Amino acid sequence: MSLTATAYASPSLTAALRATPVRRVEECMGTVFSLDARGVGVDPDAVDAAIRWLHWVDRTFSTYQPDSVVSRLSRGELTVDECPAEVREVLGLVRVASIASDGYFSEAPHGFLDPTGIVKGWAVERASDMLVAAGSTSHVVNGGGDVQLVGEAGAGRPWRVGVAHPLRPRRLVAVVSASDVAVATSGTAERGRHIVDPHRGAPADELASFTVVGPRLAWVDACATAAFAMGPERGLAWIEGLPGLEALAVLPNGRTRHTTGFTAWGALTD
Repeated sequence: MSLTATAYASPSLTAALRATPVRRVEECMGTVFSLDARGVGVDPDAVDAAIRWLHWVDRTFSTYQPDSVVSRLSRGELTVDECPAEVREVLGLVRVASIASDGYFSEAPHGFLDPTGIVKGWAVERASDMLVAAGSTSHVVNGGGDVQLVGEAGAGRPWRVGVAHPLRPRRLVAVVSASDVAVATSGTAERGRHIVDPHRGAPADELASFTVVGPRLAWVDACATAAFAMGPERGLAWIEGLPGLEALAVLPNGRTRHTTGFTAWGALTD
């Protein structure tokens, strides 16, 4: 609907239009993002702005594009102070995650600057914040299976997020039912053994997937990556000690283990 038409719409018609769910699906960062905003106050322009933001993050942080800010920073063509504020923010978050995880989260897991273990979750979280600032009280932003949930799905129902089984295609290992939380999974299903254990300098191989549930996706995403690198024993024990987080681990043989509070949010399908 054009801006002119909106300006002349009746208040009741405008309210009805804004109560209509607004959905977008977009390829970005080598995966698929989806935004589903519901309820009164949803502005389609805000959803479009969130999509533009995700593409800006991709151009800025990509380790595959040689002209990205992160690539140029990695080659020494830029200093940190010359980078956009968002890059400095992410590098600060990486340092926090590295310290908190005893180095299992690394800014250079493959020998060059690569903050992608936190970037996607951070970008999704910021996209969600943009929708909240624009008036949305009920939405989900999903970036390749890493999800930020705000409000409820409707009629008092929580959102339901399926956690893909890493060893059984088109099957779920669990379903998380919750409101106002984030869900992130690190694993081998899509990209193989790409997560490096920095302490061994080799791909982590003790898990098939590790899912973390908590309030904010940037931190949840970083914790899922670090815990996967740690392995099941250390990873689950670490998450148990972090306030507000719960986790589900899938072992290479398909067996599952989880933190003591995970079942309050997630139900296993097997």
